Amino acid sequence: MKIIEDAISISELKQMAEKGFGNFVKAVVDIERNIMAVDAELHADEESLLLENGSKQSNLWGINIYPENKKQEWIEFDSMINLKPSLGNRTRSIQDQAIKDTITQIVHNIVTP
Repeated sequence: MKIIEDAISISELKQMAEKGFGNFVKAVVDIERNIMAVDAELHADEESLLLENGSKQSNLWGINIYPENKKQEWIEFDSMINLKPSLGNRTRSIQDQAIKDTITQIVHNIVTP
């Protein structure tokens, strides 16, 4: 498990997926700091790592990245950590399109070919 502040290659994500869940990697994105944690069994573990390193819980959102898919289909916005009734998000999915767009932009900036 590690925090990606600059860049990670798509091939590295593919290797993580192969060693873990097979076709995807769990990630937690900090939409304020434009960073993400990857390569853990649980989103909650990545969330804890980011919280220990200065992130605020309200800025953290869990996703799954499917590195073998087309770039526009990499991200699945599904995680238990996304249940945030106090922020108006009452499902595992992310309901706010603006947050989804921000996450997509961050992931596309961090993940390199």
